[in-house]
Amino acid sequence: VVSFLILVTNFLLNNYMIWNLVQKGVSSLDQRFENAQDKLLESLYGTKKSCTPRWQTCIGNTDDTLGFALGALFVKATFDKHSKEIAEGMINEIRTAFKDALDHLKWMDKQTHQAAKDKADAIYDMIGFPDFILEPKELDDVYDGYDVSEENFFQNALNFYNFSARVMADQLRKPPNRDQWSMTPPTVNAYYMPTKNGIVFPAGILQAPFYAQDHPKALNFGGIGVVMGHELTHAFDDQGREYDKDGNLRPWWQNSSVEAFKNHTECMVEQYNGFTINGEHINGKQTLGENIADNGGLKAAYKAYQAWVQENGEEKRLPAVNLTNDQLFFVGFAQVWCSVRTPESAHEGLMTDPHSPPKYRVIGTLSNSPDFAEHFQCPTGSPMNSGHRCVVW
Repeated sequence: VVSFLILVTNFLLNNYMIWNLVQKGVSSLDQRFENAQDKLLESLYGTKKSCTPRWQTCIGNTDDTLGFALGALFVKATFDKHSKEIAEGMINEIRTAFKDALDHLKWMDKQTHQAAKDKADAIYDMIGFPDFILEPKELDDVYDGYDVSEENFFQNALNFYNFSARVMADQLRKPPNRDQWSMTPPTVNAYYMPTKNGIVFPAGILQAPFYAQDHPKALNFGGIGVVMGHELTHAFDDQGREYDKDGNLRPWWQNSSVEAFKNHTECMVEQYNGFTINGEHINGKQTLGENIADNGGLKAAYKAYQAWVQENGEEKRLPAVNLTNDQLFFVGFAQVWCSVRTPESAHEGLMTDPHSPPKYRVIGTLSNSPDFAEHFQCPTGSPMNSGHRCVVW
């Protein structure tokens, strides 16, 4: 029996390794393999054929393999040098708003409250791009050992897999580099690193619809501002809260506050459990961390915008849209999540994605916001102002 189990295990591991190799390589092969992949994608996501234009596929492959070299070109061509300073200022304003909200929490004990403020102060931010990409010698050193040919695209892909494996192996048992980027500069995304207590915003996300220098502050705070608040709040979600201000995984909460936190998050679990897409319920436990971050991020960004208005005065209203600037903030937040998905893709997301579907990243978050209900005059008992809100931070 033992020999049989070993045989089966080896068979499964071999299949797993081969399947991973096939998955990695198929996008670099000819039309026969692309057709086979399209059938798989149709089953998973309902797409009849890849909608990605060829140029986007080429850019995507370049970003995957030479992302920091590509990022240097992207930054030089598109990134305004003032955007980094403005973004850093916004992060500090949102951090201040988040800390102010901590002062109004009644469920957290004083010792944990002070430790939470210390952690918020210690959050380290990286914005735009790493400086080395603008230094040709340093950039070349990053890719030292990666051989690229103009004749053989598939071999280039294999060379990169071997190169990246060597780079990862070389990092074993070495002290972690706090300034190491896990996303390339053109990436439209952001992330929080619990083990480093750091947040990262690549240059790619510092553009419309998230941010633009000529946009009203209301739109910028509703767009990139909420993203900043979202990543900052990840430091205090159901997983991030377990790491201290130095990124160490250790207990730093008093037991009473841990229990109170769990009680508040249970409200959010049940709330999101009640939302459905195509008749299927969201898994409120699976999406809890992202839901906490969405709700905390919106609240901190709006409070930061209010503080900005108080200091700088009310902005001029946009003509023709018939919205106040406070309303514009919430519209700016909502439009970021405008999207279309096939039923198959929506089902796959419900099964695997730690984020709620985009529709409920908007509806769920705004229905917990008393500020939204006030500025859009939602009567008590209406869908967006039920009278029962879930608030963690």
